[in-house]
Amino acid sequence: MADKLTVKQEKYAQLLFVKELSQTDAYKSVYNCDNMSDKTIHENASRLANNSKVAARIAELTNEFKERNMVTIERVLAEYAKLGFFDPRKLFNADGSPKEITDLDDDTAAVLAGLEVNEIYEGVGENRQFVGYTKKYKLADKKGALDSMAKHLGMFVEKHELFGKDGGAIQVIAAVPRPGRDPT
Repeated sequence: MADKLTVKQEKYAQLLFVKELSQTDAYKSVYNCDNMSDKTIHENASRLANNSKVAARIAELTNEFKERNMVTIERVLAEYAKLGFFDPRKLFNADGSPKEITDLDDDTAAVLAGLEVNEIYEGVGENRQFVGYTKKYKLADKKGALDSMAKHLGMFVEKHELFGKDGGAIQVIAAVPRPGRDPT
């Protein structure tokens, strides 16, 4: 556990992490800021957030959350992979009839964003008989999952514009060997 914090430091760390307040808003919630300028509040909030004990506590809270909820990069990528590589044939039996929801394997069930089941009847009154179901599967976004995995793997090249000092041109300096000289 992080070194002992004051009650106010702990509350500040909790507000930053749990409530996801800005540093300034968390600081205002914990400390009496009536006689402080906005600049002073912002500076104090920034200083407190960078305090080694407070920063360690925020990291501790983050790790506890990840462990408690099993939120890891590996797990998120595994879920993306289930969506991205889903084969819709897994929703059906060999004869083409839809599988019962309880018969779906975990990877297939993970891609379902929804399932609508309607009962079908024929006849009316006492002659009304149940004849089956209409099942409508709603699947999660496969393209979105693939795009997210590709981005994580660096498969997409993003264009970045570079500027020099004050938005001007970039000065490039390169060593060019003189003719007839070995460049090594």
